[in-house]
Amino acid sequence: MFNTLIEIFSYPFLVRAVIVGTLVALCSSLLGVSLVLKRYSMIGDGLSHVGFGALAVATAMNVAPLSVAIPVVVIAAFFLLRISEKSKIKGDAAIALISTSALAIGVIIISMTTGMNTDVCNYMFGSILAMSKLDVKISIMLSFVVLILFILLYNRIFAITFDENFALATGTNTKLYNMIIAFLTAITIVLGMRMMGALLISSLIIFPALTSMRVCKRFKVVVISSAILSVACFFIGIIISYLYATPTGASVVAVNIVMFLVYSLLGFLRGGLQK
Repeated sequence: MFNTLIEIFSYPFLVRAVIVGTLVALCSSLLGVSLVLKRYSMIGDGLSHVGFGALAVATAMNVAPLSVAIPVVVIAAFFLLRISEKSKIKGDAAIALISTSALAIGVIIISMTTGMNTDVCNYMFGSILAMSKLDVKISIMLSFVVLILFILLYNRIFAITFDENFALATGTNTKLYNMIIAFLTAITIVLGMRMMGALLISSLIIFPALTSMRVCKRFKVVVISSAILSVACFFIGIIISYLYATPTGASVVAVNIVMFLVYSLLGFLRGGLQK
């Protein structure tokens, strides 16, 4: 195992993948707890499809993908919340409306420019080779922004997660903090898409939170457990991907599935013992 780790860290592209992937896994797991509890977990899936459309536009324009994808996905997150709050289109319907539209536009743009080639597969399912040095620098910087904002706003996020009406009654600007959560989620989704792919990035948001909730009950404990679990699953997934030449994103998701089943069993056994 030690020799395997030495081999992994001898490749610059794998080092970049581990650094960015660890930060993205950490950010997504922290935000995922609030999103799952607020029953808004599929926002990650919706925004990832928007990100795919933005990456398609960036490819057609021959510009840096993140410079286009980040502002587009952030704007989509804003409109997603506005549509859900102000119109008759609610929750999952609003997500489906935006995500399918963006996905269709992305496919049309790619088919009319570069064609349905290997790059499309990388965007859909992820590729650790897709991370350039510039992508790494931007990803590290924005990941730290997400982590710092989450830590600073932890109490507010906790309040609107569990009882938004009470938080509003106490003077908390719930719309602002919901928008901040959506904003941070949008950034995290874009950063992780290059590696995990548009179809798999939402798993980093959903799985760690749901897995931790099988055993842990307190919000803070769930957040900490989710963060540790997400980073561990990502790292194990990278090792499996390297050893068996499997897709990175799919390997990480597979490890998360196994951990979800293990934690579910532990939760079931603990519940049985308590009775």
